[in-house]
Order: sequence, then structure tokens, then C-alpha cells
Amino acid sequence: MTELNMYMSTLPEHDMIYQQYRDFCDAARQRHVIFYYVGYFSQHIIGAMADALKLRLEVSGMAGPTRRKLFSSFVEMSQNIIHYSADALTPIDLDNHEVRHGSVCIGIQDDHYYLLCANPIKADSAEALRQRIEPLRSMTLEEIKQAYKEALRSDAPEDSKGAGVGFLTMARDASVPLEFEFVPMPHEPDLCMFYIKAII
Repeated sequence: MTELNMYMSTLPEHDMIYQQYRDFCDAARQRHVIFYYVGYFSQHIIGAMADALKLRLEVSGMAGPTRRKLFSSFVEMSQNIIHYSADALTPIDLDNHEVRHGSVCIGIQDDHYYLLCANPIKADSAEALRQRIEPLRSMTLEEIKQAYKEALRSDAPEDSKGAGVGFLTMARDASVPLEFEFVPMPHEPDLCMFYIKAII
């Protein structure tokens, strides 16, 4: 046993908790995470996070266009959680004042900013999401912009709670195609985790 391990084994429980927190902070710093939230999302919480993130980006010296793209993608990802997460404190069919669980992370990777979002969804809705996101990965920026304009003029898709422009907004602002994945939840066969990543 090393001296450090011997010392750690003698620490009171509250010191061990502090060490766990410090380990988490160190891991986030090593991975260049600048913003992270996991928990329940509501419109009020999104608004508060948006205010804090906007200030954080303004003082960072980030270029204006990059700042706007990062911010708009953050808002869209947060709205997706509040509309579609299967883990809800409010009735799952509620269309207003939803409170739902998920996580969002913003960091720096290879001189680019990335946003990563995760939340549980109903497994039987994964294919519909895939059909909405996958075509965006092969579209040009001009095609995405045109689809965005058309979406604003048309009715929202039946399975969308917004104007259907969330993924288009993220694809338009990203510097590379969106990445996404559906991961089964072993203990919840009716659910899967939905991950989506945008690099700005």
C-alpha cells in the first residue's frame, strides 16, 4: 500500500467525499469540459443555464459566430431533453411545463467546441429519430439551410413538439456531421439512451 493510500484509508468519510469530488473536477478539467449539467430540465432551469453559459462564452473571448452557434445548439439540445426524455417528473403526455431528466456537456476537442447530450427515450421511438437525423449527415450546408427555411414555413412533424427545426439547427451550426447513438438499457427493456454530439 502506498503512503497516499494509507493516508486516504485513515481519512474521515467527509474527506473521502471531497476526494471523489476533486477526482471528478480533475477528470473534467483534463477533458477540457467547460460546462456540464445532469439532472431534471425545465424551462426555468434552461433559462438559468442559458444566462450562465452566455456570460461564460462572452468572457472567454470566443469569436461571435462560434459563440452564437454554440449557444443555439445548446438551447436546442436542452429543449430536446425537456420535450422527449422518457424520465419525467411530470406526466409523459404533458405538452407544457415539462420537467424531464437528461444531461448536457460542452467541452473543447482538437481546437473545436463540442456539445454532447444524453437522455432516455422510448425504445420504439428510436427509429423515427434515426430517420430524422441520419439524412442530415449526408446533406451539404446549403441543403441544410434550405431544409431549415422550408421547415419554418411548414407545419411541425406529427412526432415533433416544436417546428421540427431542432436537429436542422444543430446540423446547420456544426462543422462536421452530427454524431448520434442509441444504447439499450439492460434493466429497462422499453427504454434506450439517446446520445447526440455536435462539433462547432
